[in-house]
Amino acid sequence: MGTSDPLVTVTRYIEAFNRGDAAVMASMFDTEGVILDGMAPHVWLGPSAAQDWYRDVLVEGEHHGASDYAVTLGEPLHHNVTGDRAYLAIPARMTFRVRGTPVTQTGAFFTVALRQVAEGWRITAWAWTKGTQQ
Repeated sequence: MGTSDPLVTVTRYIEAFNRGDAAVMASMFDTEGVILDGMAPHVWLGPSAAQDWYRDVLVEGEHHGASDYAVTLGEPLHHNVTGDRAYLAIPARMTFRVRGTPVTQTGAFFTVALRQVAEGWRITAWAWTKGTQQ
């Protein structure tokens, strides 16, 4: 699974999110990961951050009638690798449904920090900056 490009790990993470595969999402995460998102409680920390965040996404989605989440990443605006650390800032678009009505969020950003370990790149932190809903 190892690769020399951290963007591959980020892409795999997003693909797993789009499939609803929390186990694969967790496997792309570092042991002491951090997630910062607009949804309360806004910060998830530690070895179970990816699973805890995804669980909360599903609970929040059920509360608001949201489903069918899908994220599409653009070309990174920042793709910096320094030794075993990387930083990527990537334009993103999210689509989902609210009570069956399609919604598109454009102008979002997915900002990710990664660390390279023996198994490959792992996400140490990510932040989602919301765009505009249409």
